[in-house]
Amino acid sequence: MRLKCIRLAGFKSFVDPTTVPFTKNMTCVVGPNGCGKSNIIDAVRWVMGESSAKHLRGESMTDVIFNGSTARKPVGQASIELVFDNSDGSLQGQYGQYAEIALKRQVTREGQSSYFLNGTKCRRKDITEIFLGTGLGARSYAIIEQGMISRLIEAKPEELRTFIEEAAGISKYKERRKETESRMRRTQENLDRLLDIREELERQLQRLQRQAEAAHRYRELKAQERRLKGQLRAIRWRDLDHQVRQFSGVIGDLEIQSEKHLFALRQSETEIEESRQQHQEANDQLEKVQASFYELGNQITRLEQQMTHRQQRGQQLQIEMGEVDRHIQENLQEQQQDKSRLSDVELTLAELEPEFEMQQEASETLELSLEEAEENVQQWQHRWDGFNQKAQQYQRDAEVAQGRIQQHERSLQDLKQRQQRLLDQQSTLESPKEQDEELEMMQETALEYELTLEQLEEKASVLKEQLQHCRNQLTMQQQQLDQTREQQQINRGRMASLQALQDAALASDDQKQQDWLKQQGLANAVRLAQQLSVNETWSLAVETVLDSQLQAIRCKSLQLPELAGQLDGLEQAELSFSLTDHVSGLPSEQTLASQVTCDGAIPEVLFRVVMAHSPEQAMERLARLPDGFSVITASGIWIGPGWLRYQKGNHQAQGMLNRARDIDALQQELELNDGHLSELEAQLQLKREEQQNIEHQSAQVADQRMSVQQQKGELDGQIKTRQMKLEQFNERQRHLSEELDQVRHKLEEEQSLLEESREEWQLALEQTELFAEEKEELQADRNRHREEYDRQRQMVRSEREKLHQLALKRQELTGQQQLAATGIERIEQQLERLREKREQLTEELELLREPAEGGDDLLDELIERRTEEEQKLIRFRDQAQQLNEAMRKMEKSRSEHERDLERVRTELEKMRMQQQTLSVQRESINEQLDEIGGDLQELLRELPEEATASVWQDRQSEVTEKIKRLGAINLAAIEEYEAQLERKQYLDAQNDELTEALDMLENAIRKIDKETRQRFKQTFDDVNSWLQRLFPKVFGGGSAWLALTGDDMLETGVSIMARPPGKKNSTIHLLSGGEKALTAIALVFSIFQLNPAPFCMLDEVDAPLDDANVGRYANMVKEMSTHLQFIYISHNKIAMEMADHLMGVTMQEPGVSRIVAVDIDEASALIDV
Repeated sequence: MRLKCIRLAGFKSFVDPTTVPFTKNMTCVVGPNGCGKSNIIDAVRWVMGESSAKHLRGESMTDVIFNGSTARKPVGQASIELVFDNSDGSLQGQYGQYAEIALKRQVTREGQSSYFLNGTKCRRKDITEIFLGTGLGARSYAIIEQGMISRLIEAKPEELRTFIEEAAGISKYKERRKETESRMRRTQENLDRLLDIREELERQLQRLQRQAEAAHRYRELKAQERRLKGQLRAIRWRDLDHQVRQFSGVIGDLEIQSEKHLFALRQSETEIEESRQQHQEANDQLEKVQASFYELGNQITRLEQQMTHRQQRGQQLQIEMGEVDRHIQENLQEQQQDKSRLSDVELTLAELEPEFEMQQEASETLELSLEEAEENVQQWQHRWDGFNQKAQQYQRDAEVAQGRIQQHERSLQDLKQRQQRLLDQQSTLESPKEQDEELEMMQETALEYELTLEQLEEKASVLKEQLQHCRNQLTMQQQQLDQTREQQQINRGRMASLQALQDAALASDDQKQQDWLKQQGLANAVRLAQQLSVNETWSLAVETVLDSQLQAIRCKSLQLPELAGQLDGLEQAELSFSLTDHVSGLPSEQTLASQVTCDGAIPEVLFRVVMAHSPEQAMERLARLPDGFSVITASGIWIGPGWLRYQKGNHQAQGMLNRARDIDALQQELELNDGHLSELEAQLQLKREEQQNIEHQSAQVADQRMSVQQQKGELDGQIKTRQMKLEQFNERQRHLSEELDQVRHKLEEEQSLLEESREEWQLALEQTELFAEEKEELQADRNRHREEYDRQRQMVRSEREKLHQLALKRQELTGQQQLAATGIERIEQQLERLREKREQLTEELELLREPAEGGDDLLDELIERRTEEEQKLIRFRDQAQQLNEAMRKMEKSRSEHERDLERVRTELEKMRMQQQTLSVQRESINEQLDEIGGDLQELLRELPEEATASVWQDRQSEVTEKIKRLGAINLAAIEEYEAQLERKQYLDAQNDELTEALDMLENAIRKIDKETRQRFKQTFDDVNSWLQRLFPKVFGGGSAWLALTGDDMLETGVSIMARPPGKKNSTIHLLSGGEKALTAIALVFSIFQLNPAPFCMLDEVDAPLDDANVGRYANMVKEMSTHLQFIYISHNKIAMEMADHLMGVTMQEPGVSRIVAVDIDEASALIDV
């Protein structure tokens, strides 16, 4: 097995897809420093499962992805593929059959890492397991990188042991032991959890058992209570039914009394109705007379009111007219006063107007002087503001500059303190050890869980499909079984129907006839129809010819005389007998006998009946037949000499032969279906057992999935936590570096700004001193202008006050003038309205003084008519009073009858209500019994005659009290107990399985330990032997050996001792760099002699060696390359010369590596040519 090529894409500096071929066994990779040579070895180690970014010369796994250059953008993922040639079949295991094996790993910037084996996605564990024991691995002795030589020699004994283990091929045992221990831990954890669950279940089972026993007792008592409740309700129903019957008698008596009182009431109501009609007629006449009397009274009253109203209205008009005259005189006086007041106000205004105008002119003059003084002040203020702006600007500049100086000084101090804190944090910040490797291992374990889940899900899916298929088959088989059973029932029904018809046709249902046959010993004798077998086409013809003979009882000729003598004992019967031993001739093919087969003799008549296919053919054949013969068609037309017979559907013998045939066919089908039913039931039972088995397997798979999902969830949480910690560490480290750069940059900026602020502050102070003199001059001008402005403003204020007083007085007089004019106008309007009202009152008074004509005569006439109507009214009132008295007596009688009827009805309703209440209670008891499923009549029959409700109530109370004493009852305890017991038994079985598995694992570990000790000791001795032989060869003398640090072959470390020629070193650390390198080479090659890996990669191992030692090193590599593939990186010309194949790595484009390969043999051949 050898490395065929490496395919790189996006990995570190190999951004473009690049294939690195290895066609020879000794390939040397050359190139300048920094061109990416070591990236090839990093690529191999990365694919082999390296999980630590620091061992790949990075900080995180995403650092292996090309991060861009000056001319190229970063890429999103990196991938490496190693292609191995396994044509010799040296690789063992399941992949040993492949001639070529391709390992691929790719990673994205999101940190998602994937492995592929021959194009199939796999786990990191699958990659490492392939090469366990072969010497290949991410950190095996087959890959020696820069600096690893010295680390190999200076390694701790425990670390050096791993190389011996790899050489011994026991790394796979160690890995298996680790897995086994992990499984044992998980198994023990499962056992612990299982023990807790089983103990908890045991406690639950004890509690549930008690609850289940209580539930059983509770159910028994509840059943007894229900029975007693039913009986108690039956007793109450019986008592209520008795009371209902008693109430029915009482109600009947009350109904008779109610009818009597109702009849008397109806008579009283009839008499009252007649009296009411008479009273109504009298009332109608009374109302007419009364209405006429009241109408005359109203007319008299209205006439008298009109006369009184005219007198009162005249008096009222006289009073109102006096009031109007008084208001007119008052308004005239008030008008005269307002006119006098208006004249005085107008005279005062005329005198005040010239004085107001003079004061106004004086005020305006002073206002102009004040404006001039104010303008002078404003001009000074403009000069002062300009000066202040300049002075304040320089003052502000000085203050701002001073503030900036203080701010920059504080900022500098803060930045220095911040810089020191960041430096302290950076010095104390340490990278977490082995975090990358542990994270990778955890991710691999998570991937294993994912694959396990996928397998379980696939298995669950398969089981689900199998279960569904099984259920479908079960349903189909059940349907088939039901259909077969249904068909069997149909066939049995049809069989019974046909058999009944056949028995009727054979007269087997005549009991007297059957009794007689039984006496003659012929109860089981067969009938002729039962022995005949007829061609189906001629069945109707045979039935037509034989007719009632088909019912003939088959017997021997010797029995006929005896039977004939016994026939007189039958009162009514129709019997015929047919001889079974009668000998007939052979049937002709044309006779009907040829279509019949029989267990005994064929009836003689069939031999004399010829068959024809149509009536025409029958007539032709009949003409040629001798006497005694006849012809019949298949449709049943029977023709003889001088006669024709045809019957269809009107005789019970018809269809007898077909029924017999159908009965035989149905009997066979029934027997066949019975066997088929047994087979279907057996298959159905097997299918149910198969379904239960699949369901059990599905439950186990579901439990396993749940367990794996739980473990994966916990692991995912740990991975996320670890990733967050790593991200936080990297982010913190990056943040500290960026923050320190920012702080240094800000320190420089703040220092520069501080110097600038100090210069600005000094300039502002100088300008402030120059403005002090100009400020004094402006302050003197301000005082002079201020004094002049204050004097003018005081004068203007005094004149304004005088003008204001005159304006107020003028305004007051003007208001009085307007008020007086308005009052005069208002009074004029009031006088006009009063004069109009006086004229209206005068006109109305004149009208009232005119006398009313004929008023007194009309009043006398109306009074006389009212007196006549009053006499009539008295007469009709007396008549109505008499009728009212008679009606009151009748109403009193009716009331007495109503009271008696109401009393009886009330008592009747009370009795009915009580009866209804009892009936409702009785029906309620019926409904209660229906709800609990009790049969009233059955309960009444069970009850003894002396049973009473009180006794049964006491019995029920005793049972109820027993139920209460049981306390709270868990009715589901029985089912829960059975379910938990089944689960307990299942967990006990699991516990036994896990215990057995744990014992097996412990035995496996003991076996692994035993084999590991043997192989490690053997390999240690062999490597030590080879080291003692190769060391003098590499050094030209001296000695070296390996030593164990302990006695336990499972844990002991390995140390190396070397003594170059002429030296006696006490420790390996005293060797020079070249001596350490040669010693490490000798050790590595010693291991290769024992367990050669498929290839060996060396990265500048010859760097610390001189030319002589490089020659010896190169010769040894050349010698071993005959059976081992070497890929090494070197800058030494001697090492380059020894290579069979040179491969150059260039970086013409900055940041991008490319491959240039040269075959030494081909190049030498070209040179020779």
